[in-house]
Amino acid sequence: MIDDAVLLNDWHPVATMESLRERQILGVRLLEEDIVLWRIDDQVLAWQDLCIHRGTRLSLGKVEDGALVCPYHGWSYDVSGRCVHIPAHPDQIPPAKARVKPYHARVQYGLIWVCLGEPSGDVPPFPEWEDPAFRKILCGPYAVRASGPRIVENFLDIAHFPFVHEGILGDKAHPEISDYRAEITSEGVVAQGVRVYQPDPYGTGKGDTVSYTYKALRPLTAYLLKEADGPRFSILLTITPHAATESTAWMWMTMNYGHDIPEEKLRSWQDTIFSQDRPILESQRPELLPLDLQAELHLRSDRLAIAYRTWLNQLGLSFGTA
Repeated sequence: MIDDAVLLNDWHPVATMESLRERQILGVRLLEEDIVLWRIDDQVLAWQDLCIHRGTRLSLGKVEDGALVCPYHGWSYDVSGRCVHIPAHPDQIPPAKARVKPYHARVQYGLIWVCLGEPSGDVPPFPEWEDPAFRKILCGPYAVRASGPRIVENFLDIAHFPFVHEGILGDKAHPEISDYRAEITSEGVVAQGVRVYQPDPYGTGKGDTVSYTYKALRPLTAYLLKEADGPRFSILLTITPHAATESTAWMWMTMNYGHDIPEEKLRSWQDTIFSQDRPILESQRPELLPLDLQAELHLRSDRLAIAYRTWLNQLGLSFGTA
């Protein structure tokens, strides 16, 4: 297992609850650890994906009589992780050592979150989730050959809008970024009044300068809110770190307008945005995010990225960084 207490003791999304309902057993990878997810009714369990007998993946097995059954020799493990039946020796009480390694698991925002260590806090907050005025649309999962911190920093960066997302989120004729403040707070990193010109921010065909609030809530979870009196739009981005440079991105997109716009159209819009980001992310060198602020050049428009890197350094994050 990796040696990064910050991420080991944090919550990470690994799958949707819907996908587990469909299959009942899922094999996933988190922080270089193979995990089996399975469920009994509404109880979700996350274990090391390893049968103690001969090291077979339990995710290849099946759920039978309230237990997870190994596909190799049929060893059955109950919800506590204890082996309760060995078919080759049906009258023998399984040894106390015959147990799987359990992890913390919970369901929030339709996603299954896993903590490999001892949770240092709750799942990241998402203010719009409980507000019925907002539509909630899950976009992704997006597989990326990049480190989690690189993906989060890209999400926090608005200066790339006119170039990577020209005609959608930005305009090369208006690349200027006004000054703003980015602070490290008890919430994480917070920046308000981050302004950028966008070609059609309200669907009226007219360009305007739009203001955003950005937050890095966890090392691998970030949030944005489009600041407006009327139409409001937000995104919660959260990353599954499979390995140092292998990640999956999940995005919950919410809005309190456009209820007549088909969900697939909105999801396709976000798919397009991410497809433009992916080649940039996968091309960045070094692959791991440098936390030494002298390693890359920074400008005023990079204040949010500077604060994010400084915060990660303060936390002591090592996985996915250099």
